[in-house]
Amino acid sequence: MNQERLMKVLLSPIVSEKSTQIGEQNNQVAFRVLQDATKPEIKAAVELLFKVQVQSVAVLNVKGKPIRYGRFNGRRSHARKAYVSLAAGQEINFAGEAA
Repeated sequence: MNQERLMKVLLSPIVSEKSTQIGEQNNQVAFRVLQDATKPEIKAAVELLFKVQVQSVAVLNVKGKPIRYGRFNGRRSHARKAYVSLAAGQEINFAGEAA
């Protein structure tokens, strides 16, 4: 796979109460990913960027909610989430150590 493409697949980690709870219970990490990202690409990107072993990847498409801007109707953009299960003993630390 193209390494340049893999660097762009992961948009951001999802840090919320739900994702933290899932991470603690199932050793999973949630990411927001590109709309056309595939499971093998997501797995390769996480392994490349964070140097961890990935056990499995579950992908979820989230529809954007309809929304109103004054008198105009609009829609939030659609999103794609990936729940990445890490192998036993693996961990990703987003806080990082400040030097």
